[in-house]
Amino acid sequence: MVERPWRDPLTAGSAWSSEERLWWLVWSRVPGLGFEALCQLWGLFGSLAAAWAASSQALAAVPGIGPVRLAAIDRCRRRAGVDPLGSVGRSGVLVPGDAALPAAVRALARPPLHVYWRGRGQLWSPLRQGRAVAVVGTRRPSPHGLAMAEAIGRVLAQAGWPVVSGLAEGIDAAAHQGCLRAGGRPIGVLGTPLDRVYPSHHVRLQQQVAERGLLLSEQPPAGGVCAGHFAARNRLQVALARALVLVECPEPSGALHATRLAWQSSLKLWVVPGDAAKRSAAGSNRWLLRGAAPLLDAVDLISALGPGPLAQPPAMAAPALGSAQSGATAADQSLLEAVGSGASLEQLSLHLGQAVSQLMPRLLALELAGLLRAEPGLHWRPVC
Repeated sequence: MVERPWRDPLTAGSAWSSEERLWWLVWSRVPGLGFEALCQLWGLFGSLAAAWAASSQALAAVPGIGPVRLAAIDRCRRRAGVDPLGSVGRSGVLVPGDAALPAAVRALARPPLHVYWRGRGQLWSPLRQGRAVAVVGTRRPSPHGLAMAEAIGRVLAQAGWPVVSGLAEGIDAAAHQGCLRAGGRPIGVLGTPLDRVYPSHHVRLQQQVAERGLLLSEQPPAGGVCAGHFAARNRLQVALARALVLVECPEPSGALHATRLAWQSSLKLWVVPGDAAKRSAAGSNRWLLRGAAPLLDAVDLISALGPGPLAQPPAMAAPALGSAQSGATAADQSLLEAVGSGASLEQLSLHLGQAVSQLMPRLLALELAGLLRAEPGLHWRPVC
């Protein structure tokens, strides 16, 4: 947790009461007041309720509350009227004192005042554990970058990993589309309020993410949008993830900001190598020189990370394997069961959690033993 010179309500040792969180939401509506200002008011007045009732003269004496902020506070107090708590929503929003909010988000140097959310609330559990993978990149990728982003989203989803991205054009959208096609759980961190869609043609994609995953934003409903909001969401993406994949981006790029934050936070960092002659990959390729791990195949992510928090338990073994398989070892039997009626090398690697280099010799041995038949496209079927 960042050290602060005043009493920090996040380190007070107890969860916030319902009234305290509502007063936080009331104060967070005042333009120009950030996290530190609200904590300072809480510490100096003993509670945000007492700060709300304080005179303008008392507030003016608070360091950092100048004439502009004081005028904004007075306008909000007049607008809220006699029942300020009744004017704020109580659901679909997390504040720093809520236990459901991941600790890594609360520990940010600039924590969000609130995180509005929509979708499957059970996904907060893996996010609190930092068990998700962020995928970032340019809004104008090459066909190779798009294909890799889609494959990464799909492979992560198949292995049970929530996929965090920003729902922007290009790499973000491709990663979430791959995740959705595989039946996974996408986590969309927006730079706009939840009731805004950017780009506008992502209406259907944003709706699907909300239905099957989770949409997050620190921007309040009906709030304005500025370029800084899109940069600010990068820190949230990194705080929610265990690893980050940079698919493709030029110099400069917002994706590089997220990458630097991930590197500083000691997250595992992968970079998809791009064509050295393409400007769209100039920024991401340089991270390979700084020590990021090259990602040549999306399946390699699962070899390194293992199954995700949403992975399905392995299927029950068949009661009998048949005479042709009776002489196989237990490891071979598990491989034959994974092949089932037919499977690709990628599917087998994901299902068994083993690297492709480990599976290939075993598949070849079973093929030579007459138990499997190889087909085009690295696909195998049992020999009937």
